[in-house]
Amino acid sequence: VQLQASGGGLVQAGGSLRLSCVVSGRNIDTRSMGWFRQAPGKERELVARISWSGISTYYPDSVKGRFTISRDNAKNTVYLQMNSLKPEDTAVYYCTIVSPGTASPLGGYWGQGTLVTVSS
Repeated sequence: VQLQASGGGLVQAGGSLRLSCVVSGRNIDTRSMGWFRQAPGKERELVARISWSGISTYYPDSVKGRFTISRDNAKNTVYLQMNSLKPEDTAVYYCTIVSPGTASPLGGYWGQGTLVTVSS
């Protein structure tokens, strides 16, 4: 299984980015998917989760109302729309398969991630 995240970059505070994650080697249409981030010196944290159908989503308070996760199962792709970005959103962002209703990754599939840098 390979996960190719893209769409990161340098953006000013208040700006927006849309991340994409293309999964190959496995169909994700029956899998919950999550976006995680890891800032320097910090642990990896879940920032968004979406059920296999796309009906159910979850966001921690730190990003709720600013981030939106979506998916296109036909393209085996997951997206993360990030608006009103803050400097504290600076991190490497990863997507992966997660256990339904949890923040637990499954299978240890991470990919290389995509770097998001938000300047103040």
